[in-house]
Amino acid sequence: MKPTAKDFLLIDSVSAFTEHFGFPKPTHPLLAVIDLTPTTHRPPPGLMLRQLYIISLKKNLKGKLRYGQLAYDYSEGVLAFYAPGQLCTAPADVDTSELEGWMLVFHPDLLHRHPLGKKIGSYNFFSYQVHEALHLSAHEEAVLDGLLHGLRAEVAQPIDGFSHEVIASQLEVLLNYSNRFYHRQFLTRRPAAHDLLSRFEELLAAYFAQPGEQPLPTVQHFADALHVSPAYLGDMLRSLTGQTTQQHIHNQLIERAKQLLLSTSLSVSETAFRLGFEYPPYFSRLFKSKTGLTPAAFRFSAQ
Repeated sequence: MKPTAKDFLLIDSVSAFTEHFGFPKPTHPLLAVIDLTPTTHRPPPGLMLRQLYIISLKKNLKGKLRYGQLAYDYSEGVLAFYAPGQLCTAPADVDTSELEGWMLVFHPDLLHRHPLGKKIGSYNFFSYQVHEALHLSAHEEAVLDGLLHGLRAEVAQPIDGFSHEVIASQLEVLLNYSNRFYHRQFLTRRPAAHDLLSRFEELLAAYFAQPGEQPLPTVQHFADALHVSPAYLGDMLRSLTGQTTQQHIHNQLIERAKQLLLSTSLSVSETAFRLGFEYPPYFSRLFKSKTGLTPAAFRFSAQ
């Protein structure tokens, strides 16, 4: 059952966020740079809906934080990204006595009238789950700390006609560096990525090997089976293979279509239905775009 408005606390402003968690009052209405230090204060447990963007680097957090349907350990320092509208919980058993790191919280209104407002949706890590967080090297952490220092200094200044542009521009630089570091992670953490690739390929092959008609598989289907988000799966596949998840699905689908066309007497329409297509013409167009031949021409050419 989906939670209703009565089931969670809505936090829709930066000031409400800092007040709820016991952080200092923000000096800017739309953005706060928060230093995470050991504290005995904990917010009351419960489900929260935060209409804010949050970037957090947490270290030495004892216990587990829930995100979505799973819980993850923050004993190692990781950089996590949250988009507005994501539900999360604040459990009562988290020990913050040795907590280190920082948190950057900003309201979507900060991006209005700035190009970043349209661009921010292209940063896939805001849709990643916590176990897909960014593991920073010492150098990368120092780079982000420097950028955060600049943001902290700017929001401490009195607001003038240039404040909005300067803050949004500095934030965009931080996000661009984060994007660079995320793509580095896909390369340096290749063993884990290759394991995910292998499991994806196994699931893909098994799906199309099933007898009888099956619905067309979706990217979400495989992401759920691998316990990752569609964005993370797509970025991982592109970094290793140069192709998107959907392209991998189409490639496997076309190979299965070739097998059916050459080894059965199914008509082109029956082949399309067997593969999960509701409309055979769409299957024919996809097949021709991938092979240069219509299904009928491919079958004839192999005789």
